[in-house]
Amino acid sequence: MSSPSPQSFGRTIQLFLVDGTPNGLRKATIHGWTGLTFVATGTTFAALTSRPELDRTGIYILSGPDVEAVGGTRAYIGSANSVRERIKQSAQQREFWETAIAVTTSDDDLSKGHVEYLEARLIQMASDANRVTLDNGTNPAGQRRRLPEADQANMEQFLANLKIILPVVGLDLLKPQPRAVAQASTPVEQRTAHETTFEIRHKSGVSAEAVEEDGEFVVLEGSQALMDTGYVQQSYGTLKVNLVKQGVLVPGADGKHVFAKPYSFNSPSAAAAVVLDRNSNGRTEWKVKGQKRTYHDWQQARISSDEAEH
Repeated sequence: MSSPSPQSFGRTIQLFLVDGTPNGLRKATIHGWTGLTFVATGTTFAALTSRPELDRTGIYILSGPDVEAVGGTRAYIGSANSVRERIKQSAQQREFWETAIAVTTSDDDLSKGHVEYLEARLIQMASDANRVTLDNGTNPAGQRRRLPEADQANMEQFLANLKIILPVVGLDLLKPQPRAVAQASTPVEQRTAHETTFEIRHKSGVSAEAVEEDGEFVVLEGSQALMDTGYVQQSYGTLKVNLVKQGVLVPGADGKHVFAKPYSFNSPSAAAAVVLDRNSNGRTEWKVKGQKRTYHDWQQARISSDEAEH
């Protein structure tokens, strides 16, 4: 489990429910930052576009399920001098979206050049993170990123705040992949050297290895996964279909799938379910490599250790 960066520090985020209900329009701000982030669904989209703040220069994101990738997310990133008009047009042109996010500033200090820079960088960062399918097609032209050095620094700070606030409102498209995934060309021993390795050694003969990094559970390449076991209650079946479609899982020997590349799951249980082709409690199925200690026991020991240190 990775330790937090020594530079990390607390931040105050205010989440305001505009109409007082949890499912209504939301407004998110960070203390000391002029950025205003509004989050709407299809039913609250009219409330979003009626806000006076959206008649300002800013950026916006439309996101929703990706029908071409089961369990995946599709997103469109845009910018405009008037966010209101452009986000309306983009929403009408796209059927996939379920969530609309608009970002402007309280003092209306973003210029056209600023938001075009932000748009281009957001597309680049989302593409590099590879957590969503972008509906933008091609990246904006390189000249759209040209700003004076001081303005670029200010916009990079703006992006740093967006990287904090977007996951809080439910959109994690900018988070970099764990090292175990992003540095796949580096030998496994090197990129997982500081992580505890877990394994599944099942009576069926299937074997798999994984590491936990930054709250994500990464099954490593070369791991095996059972296929066609016939368990009808396999709730992660759609995810497994998607992994086959993506080329993450490929046919291997003895009627098993093999992980052709590392893949990050949101929990040990999701990873165990794909490996064993059935609903599984990953907290007991995964064990520390070479030991009988389960993931649950390992995690409890870490919690006790952390509490003792504090």
